[in-house]
Amino acid sequence: IYLGALGDIRSKLSPHLRSRTKVAEELQQGHVPVTVLRAAMIIGSGSASYEIIKNLVKTIPIFLVPRWVNNKCQPIAVTDVIKYLVGVLEVPETSGESYDIGGKDILTYKKMLKICAEMYNLKRIFIPLPVSNIVFFSYLAGIFTPVPAQLTRYLMGGLKNEVVCQNSIIKNIISFDCLTYKEAIIRAMSREEQDKISTRWSGAYPPAHELAIKLNELKEAPMYTAYYYLYTEKKASTLFRSISMIGGKEGWFSNNWMWRLRGIIDKIFMGVGDSRGRKNQYSLIINDVIGFWRIEDLQPSKRLLLRAEMKLPGKAWLEFYIKDEGDKRKLAVIPYFHTKTIAGKLYWYFFLPFHEIIFNDLIKQIENKS
Repeated sequence: IYLGALGDIRSKLSPHLRSRTKVAEELQQGHVPVTVLRAAMIIGSGSASYEIIKNLVKTIPIFLVPRWVNNKCQPIAVTDVIKYLVGVLEVPETSGESYDIGGKDILTYKKMLKICAEMYNLKRIFIPLPVSNIVFFSYLAGIFTPVPAQLTRYLMGGLKNEVVCQNSIIKNIISFDCLTYKEAIIRAMSREEQDKISTRWSGAYPPAHELAIKLNELKEAPMYTAYYYLYTEKKASTLFRSISMIGGKEGWFSNNWMWRLRGIIDKIFMGVGDSRGRKNQYSLIINDVIGFWRIEDLQPSKRLLLRAEMKLPGKAWLEFYIKDEGDKRKLAVIPYFHTKTIAGKLYWYFFLPFHEIIFNDLIKQIENKS
């Protein structure tokens, strides 16, 4: 069963939609029967499409909108997508067939933004703009949303095509009432409020698999490290609880302008920054994402090790650890950086003075909030 993309193949499709159609065609040439489901925008907590829409309406008060925002789309709730995926698995006559799946509503992209803004009780102004360059708008979306510019470019590339179901045959085979777009938004908001987001777009590893190398898998010790610590009488469990909140609604606990500036620089020039956020606000598991970091190791009340997932002239990790020393606890943060290039060495020494301020302030804030 292959979940592909909607799009009228008689029109000129975007590279993203065209590639997903090509995948379906290649799979169908094999000996194993392939059932193809074609969907437009999928709305659900943690989905890239939902997070782009949500963050745009929450951060931009005035929208300068190109012509393609009036193109039509038939969004579908992620719960309905799952019903169809399971449904075709249980109905033998769907084997080897292709179906369009969509929600109840057919809306313009502009209307979808307006509805989402209304759900958050926000008033937004839309001003028509003659410029319609997808690359430019996807770059802006990459800055104002947690979704990297590379991903927004592919997703938004499909906005120039109308993505509406051409047939509704599957409704006669798998019958149920699909959710409206507004209902899908409400469900996504509810999951976020309950801190029960099961999966998130950022959960997948990046294309550069070398970023997945773990600290203990390096053939040699990291070339550059720094060490920042303080002693406290607070319990390890409360300290770790504060550490586990970083990257959430409280940010990184630091009001330091350098920390924020660095996040903006990372976002603009490297495609991903602290705005990537995290899946759940109050709980962490290994492989979760926090900003541009991924959790590599987690030992409750002892250690949190994060691995950088952004383009750097080297490989980077950030370790938080708590150690009992007599009646007190040592709270420490250790940045690791491994490189053999001149660019990497310049990068480390350029940021080192800023790290002195950023990380010393960070551990103080963690201790204060514990």
